[in-house]
Amino acid sequence: MTTQTPMLPTLAVIIGLLLIIAGFLSYLLAGATSLTALIPAFLGGLLALCGYIGQRHEGARRHAMHAAAVVALLGFLGTFSGVVSFFVLLGGGFVLRPFAVTMQALTAVLCAIFLLLAVRSFVQARRWRSRE
Repeated sequence: MTTQTPMLPTLAVIIGLLLIIAGFLSYLLAGATSLTALIPAFLGGLLALCGYIGQRHEGARRHAMHAAAVVALLGFLGTFSGVVSFFVLLGGGFVLRPFAVTMQALTAVLCAIFLLLAVRSFVQARRWRSRE
């Protein structure tokens, strides 16, 4: 019996890979000097791992997707200030590290997208189980 749609683990892998790419690009473009530039890659690795587990082990899918949602939530909360600063930057304001702010905003958006779709999937799964 599956409780989440099979699409959610695949989405976790895709968004995880996007975060990994963003993290490594950020690290390289920032001169490979700051390990904090790799934070999106670490989040992406965890998200992709959860997605992989959800794809390969149907019995663990539910737990893996809940873990992925927690990773996305922590990633969003940890980078939300970058979204605020990004809007300051777009408005012509000054921010200390524009590239870092942009990468934080990208990380927050990717995490938010996954989190919203995960919550939607969890609600649908609960409704589906209650109908049975």
